[in-house]
Formats: sequence, C-alpha cells, structure tokens
Amino acid sequence: MYFVYVLKNPSNKHYIGLTSNIEKRLKKHNTGSGRWTKYKGPWELAYHESFEYKKDAAKRECEIKSYKGGNAFKKLIAQ
Repeated sequence: MYFVYVLKNPSNKHYIGLTSNIEKRLKKHNTGSGRWTKYKGPWELAYHESFEYKKDAAKRECEIKSYKGGNAFKKLIAQ
C-alpha cells in the first residue's frame, strides 16, 4: 500500500508527500528528518489517500501538487 498525504502545521503551511508507511513518515517529519519540514512543525495529518501501486500514488501526488493553494486544494483538505 502507498499513501499520498498532506500535512499541515500551526502556521497553516502544507506539505504533500508519498510514503508506504504514513505513521513512520509523520514521525520523521516531526523529528526534523525532512529537509523542507525541518523547523516548521509540529505537523499533523490533514488528508491522505491510499493506492495499491506506487505509480498511481506518484501520479496523484503530482496532481495534488499542481493545484496546491487553489480552490481544488482547499476543497480536498476540507474533506
């Protein structure tokens, strides 16, 4: 299983990523292991989708990143 996820921090910043272990990845983001997310946490999971194949998850990750900040992104994370 692969997951596309959106994280949110207290400053209302978002991070979009892909992983096979969402709990482990969130922990890494919150312990400063990520380059972009370091010093910007704490992060919480705002949204996620699961996929059987990595290629499908990667395609969806790119799609979400393409409309980040727009109305489609706001609707997605409001679910």
